[in-house]
Amino acid sequence: MNLAFFASYNGSSAHAITDACLNGDLTASPVLLITNNGNSKALEWAENKGLKTIIINSIKYPDPKELDQQIAKKLKDNNINMVCLSGYMKLLGPRTIESVHGKILNTHPALLPKYGGKGMYGNHVHEAVKNNGDTETGCTIHLVNEEYDEGKVLAQKIIPVLKEDSVDDIANNVKNAEPDLYIQTIRKILKGNITLD
Repeated sequence: MNLAFFASYNGSSAHAITDACLNGDLTASPVLLITNNGNSKALEWAENKGLKTIIINSIKYPDPKELDQQIAKKLKDNNINMVCLSGYMKLLGPRTIESVHGKILNTHPALLPKYGGKGMYGNHVHEAVKNNGDTETGCTIHLVNEEYDEGKVLAQKIIPVLKEDSVDDIANNVKNAEPDLYIQTIRKILKGNITLD
C-alpha cells in the first residue's frame, strides 16, 4: 500500500502515520507529500523521512481543472493506493478523487456530522463546541468526497469536555487523539476489518 499525504501546515497526523510505517507498525509505504503551501512545516519532516514532496497550488495552476489534473497525475505517477489528508485546507477536485477512488481519508476535529462543512476547521470547531456547552467532542476519520466533511465515517473517538476546559484545552485534547485514531483506522483497513467501498 503506497501512501500519499496532503497537508497545508504541520501535517502532524501524516508525520505520525509515516513514523508508524517506518517503524513497522503499519504495513504500508509512505511515498509522497503534497502541499498547497510552500512554507508548510510538513515539507521539512517529509523530506527528512525520505518522502517525495511536491508543492501544487493555485499560484502554479490558476485554473482549478488543471490544478486537479496535476494532483491526479502525481498520484498516478507515484502508484498511490491511498491518500491521507492531514490538515489540508483545500477541497479536492473530481479527478483527484477518482484517481484514488474510495481510498482518500481525512481527519476532522469533531464528531461528524456535528461541526462539519465549509469554514469548520481548527479553532472554529472547538469554539463552537465550547459556546454550545457540549459535554463531549472528539475526532472523526472519514472518507473524502466532493463536499466538505460529508464522506462515510470510518472511526470516531469521543473526548469529554469539562466546564473549565478552554478552547485551547479542547483543541489540544483532540489534536493529541487524532494521530492514534488515524493509525488504528489505517491498520484496520489494511487488515480488512474496515471496508472502504
